[in-house]
Amino acid sequence: MGSTATVLQARMGSTRLPGKVLARIGPWSMLEHCVRRLEQSGYPVVVATSRQPEDNAIEEAARHLGVEVFRGEERDVLSRYIGAARAFGLTRVIRATADNPLVDGGGVARTIAFQDRVCADHVVECGLPVGTAVEAVTVEALDRAAALADDPYDREHVTSLIRRDARFSALRAVAPGALRRPGLRLTVDTADDLEFIRSVYGDLAATGAAIPDLTAVIAAADARIVRAIARKPIIRGQKCATPGC
Repeated sequence: MGSTATVLQARMGSTRLPGKVLARIGPWSMLEHCVRRLEQSGYPVVVATSRQPEDNAIEEAARHLGVEVFRGEERDVLSRYIGAARAFGLTRVIRATADNPLVDGGGVARTIAFQDRVCADHVVECGLPVGTAVEAVTVEALDRAAALADDPYDREHVTSLIRRDARFSALRAVAPGALRRPGLRLTVDTADDLEFIRSVYGDLAATGAAIPDLTAVIAAADARIVRAIARKPIIRGQKCATPGC
């Protein structure tokens, strides 16, 4: 394995929607959608899960997909990332999470290229739909963060200290114009989120696109939202929210 890989964090014990990472969206689980989209970058994918017995299912699913697996702490996800980096000889990781089944695989190469140009500890693209961005972070920065972080929040959220602390260089890259939709939610935290992503994927699958790019995903999501708004009943006497209409 090279010095850079995507490390995809995943666990079954979600508080709001337990087991969601293996929930089906069309023919694949959320985990498989993430792996397939991220593998389009050409960089290897490592699934990083916990040692909890319930996460045996994640390891089995990842092995079936042909990707490497690392198992570490459940809540101290920062140490899990460092352990994965050590196990596979990485100097940089692309951080992705398995509750984002429509992650932008193209963002991996863009983020790496930007980080290489600016030599930052951490880079993330801004302006993408919620749940589609990845982060690039050096393992050296993760090590320094682990030595400094004593708040459980920072150890669970991996890069939060790096992104806010002036001792690190953390930069935000501007996403390509066609992909800038920061108000569009494409992550899965709740059952409603999962239902929406399933409907969007169903629309995309009908076009024959097995792994649609983010441009197509945004168009399908926008169309689905417009149709949902059009179906909402108009209540007689209800005032229009737009001034002057």
